[in-house]
Amino acid sequence: MSSFWSAWIIVLTLACLVVCFVLLTWNLKNHVGVPENETTGHEFDGISEMNNPLPKWWTIMFYATFVWAVFYFAAYPGLGNWQGLFGWTSSNQGIKSLAESKAAIEAKKAAGLPSELDMEYMAANETFDKEFAKYTSRSVEELAKDPDALQVGQRLFLQNCSQCHGSDARGQKGFPNLSDNDWLYGGTVDKLKETIIHGRIAAMPAWGDALGAQGVKEMTAYVLSLSGRKVNDKDAAAGQVKFAMCAACHGMDGKGSIAHGLPFGAPNLTDKIWLYGGSAETVTQTLNIGRNGVMPAFGERLGEDKIHVIVAYVYSLSHTPAAK
Repeated sequence: MSSFWSAWIIVLTLACLVVCFVLLTWNLKNHVGVPENETTGHEFDGISEMNNPLPKWWTIMFYATFVWAVFYFAAYPGLGNWQGLFGWTSSNQGIKSLAESKAAIEAKKAAGLPSELDMEYMAANETFDKEFAKYTSRSVEELAKDPDALQVGQRLFLQNCSQCHGSDARGQKGFPNLSDNDWLYGGTVDKLKETIIHGRIAAMPAWGDALGAQGVKEMTAYVLSLSGRKVNDKDAAAGQVKFAMCAACHGMDGKGSIAHGLPFGAPNLTDKIWLYGGSAETVTQTLNIGRNGVMPAFGERLGEDKIHVIVAYVYSLSHTPAAK
């Protein structure tokens, strides 16, 4: 912060404190010309205005806030570039990247100077790691049938996953339904763990410029026809010729990357399950501007023990007799 803005903040802050102090002191004196505890002569709707002084307890508390303000601004940063007598900071100053921040945090831990938040994390991990450890020795398939494990997994899911996939895991537009048997990258235990630990970055390129308006119209017709929709046959036939550009990810039959053992996460276009919607307008939009979905990585945030339990919960949703 420049010297000018530092001085500006200091002057403005202290000026506000002085003005508040003067106003309080001024209001402690009788300026209305009426003895205290008597009516001022103002009355409205049967209610008379009295000249009552401020309560002493209120006045004392107000003055106490000024004393606290002086202490706070002297002890902690808050007045421009003033660092405070304690030298306290709320963040790693000078840090320019997440990697640098993590390195600084680990360095403080190694030096025996963890932050208050780090100490809370360490205390929580010491308590709960023992609880999660009793689940890691058991397979996901076994945990998926354990009511207690599923309850723990559900709570972790609600805390970390429900914002996108919904509290019932049925997803929403742009976020997959985890309770059915339709998977972009695979619904096996290993694939579920891989997805949660490392995340996913999907990229459907935009084809609007390459295809042109008529080409997008024809491709839309063909894509919709793959799932049995009634479309213009002439447009669909023309779109089929152009579909070769999509086959690298979706396969020539449009059944998606899983059906062909590919790692791209390209959806099956022959069913009636749509991540962003299956209307002609939505498919046209997808072809024109593409789609870029991101599933964040939770490996560092949650750790493998917690992820093991979450996987068991998600696995149970799609591997019940009803789902099969």
